[in-house]
Amino acid sequence: MEIFLTKGGTRGKKIRGLMLAISKHDNIHTRRACILKSLCIYLNEDYEKLIKEDLDTDSEAKSCMEQTVMGVYVIQKEGAEPEDDPEDVGVLIEGVEANTDLGNIAQACALLFGLVYCLNLSYPPELKCTFEVLQKILLNLDGQKLSSKAQFLKNKLMG
Repeated sequence: MEIFLTKGGTRGKKIRGLMLAISKHDNIHTRRACILKSLCIYLNEDYEKLIKEDLDTDSEAKSCMEQTVMGVYVIQKEGAEPEDDPEDVGVLIEGVEANTDLGNIAQACALLFGLVYCLNLSYPPELKCTFEVLQKILLNLDGQKLSSKAQFLKNKLMG
């Protein structure tokens, strides 16, 4: 988390804004969700392409989910507090709910990565760096050759 919090500029402000959720409700699920979102921002990718958060009353949520190539969805009850558990968390592949009722964002992201890796699917271009870091740095799968963004992050993590 310290590496993300030291980021400057617009991305640093976004990351610090996300991390406020931890100060309001500090539990492992909140921390993991904030770290996954911050990783996307740190790598200059849009975390909303990976994690779609909607209210259960949002009429556009269903059509948005159907248009999602690959990602995680979170459905929150209307009027729920940020510390309340979501109504549903699941994985979307090609607009279809591959898994539902997963409980938290981190578990859903791990399952999404596992499905992508096992089914030998291509990473979505808009999240290429995020998936590369998950695969090559965190899981150490085929990590010999890294993109410059991933190599820079790895050097910071190891330094």
